[in-house]
Amino acid sequence: MNSADSLRVAAALENLGYETSAKPENADVIVLNTCVVRQSAEDKAIGRLTSLKSLKMSNPDKVINLMGCLVGIRGAAELKERFPYVDVFSQPSDPRPLIDFLSDPKSQEEERQQNIEDILDEEFSYTLPDSRKEQLVSALLPVIFGCSHACSYCVIPLRRGREISRHPDEILADARSLASQGVKEIVLLGQIIDRYGHDQPGYPHLSGLLRSLHTIAGVERIRFLTSHPNWVNDELLDTVADLSKVMPHFELPIQAGDDSVLRAMRRGYTVEKFLEIVDKIRARFKSVSIATDLIVGFPGETEAQFENSVKALKTMHPDMTHVARYSPRPGTHSAINLADDVPEDEKMRRFRVIESLQEKITSEINAAYLNQRVPVLFEDKHKNRWRGRTPTNKLVFVETDNNLKGVVKDVQITWAGPWSMIAEV
Repeated sequence: MNSADSLRVAAALENLGYETSAKPENADVIVLNTCVVRQSAEDKAIGRLTSLKSLKMSNPDKVINLMGCLVGIRGAAELKERFPYVDVFSQPSDPRPLIDFLSDPKSQEEERQQNIEDILDEEFSYTLPDSRKEQLVSALLPVIFGCSHACSYCVIPLRRGREISRHPDEILADARSLASQGVKEIVLLGQIIDRYGHDQPGYPHLSGLLRSLHTIAGVERIRFLTSHPNWVNDELLDTVADLSKVMPHFELPIQAGDDSVLRAMRRGYTVEKFLEIVDKIRARFKSVSIATDLIVGFPGETEAQFENSVKALKTMHPDMTHVARYSPRPGTHSAINLADDVPEDEKMRRFRVIESLQEKITSEINAAYLNQRVPVLFEDKHKNRWRGRTPTNKLVFVETDNNLKGVVKDVQITWAGPWSMIAEV
């Protein structure tokens, strides 16, 4: 989401006549777009912001804009005192405070309360800045902002606000614009993507949106993330199966493989229900990939409960597990009410166990691709090899003198490792 927002800001700045600078010290405007999902991300953002102070002191005319989850939807009063050298504070997904400041610096002096729903203005669409046109084969397109689920550990509802679906006409207009700029694959984004349209009477749900996007000329592939087990239904599975442009890949977080931990996380499902959904997906598609998220070291997680997560992953057999060590976030239910009682070294041990297990599982899954013929959409060149992805989101490298950028090409897999594969055209 932050990557998509950053491109949105870049496009808005280019409309004012600015150009991209390779080095911060040479820039007139610096935008620091921040994430605070985990403490390490917030620490990194604070460290980077602190390092920019010397640039501002040596050049007072340089404009520094702090954006994203560190600012959040509640404003920046505390941050203004802490970082007085920052000129502009912007809420997530909202370029307007910066654009307003650059257009009229005095307006920033007034006390302004931003309304998170105003981010849907057509004025700042999700199209590419000139500096990235014809460069991106795959582009990110947010369709729903915020989240209303409020898992006990998650800071997103506090920082990005309740869920707000974008108008389908705006999404379709952005998708057509991206296609006209050379984009071949569109990745729809939402904290709970399957909730699209449920907050707005008269809007289509995700299935309907996918069917509309499927008709856009130039768009060859569509992906979406992230799903929630409570909102993956038969209609969505039927839509993915029916539409050739929608790739058979699901991002479906389990977060924990123990029912007691899931209740403490306020996830709203059981391990049994989750695995039933996984079984339904695998039964529905001949070829499909499922990635998941898992948190280790959640407050109170015992060794036995962690082993239940290991067992659940072995049963689920995911193509990828994005594993994270629990990090208490200020203001969340778990941070307020639950003790962070799993030692850091134990969190790291569990992290390594899941990493090792996933590498084994992915190796087994990818080995089945060996000598198989699969279509790959190639995105760019990396170390003299073309890099692309299969419909199931597997990373594939090919050596050839031909220009494959933006091309879907059948290849034969000649080597399969846990994190990538090598093929011949």
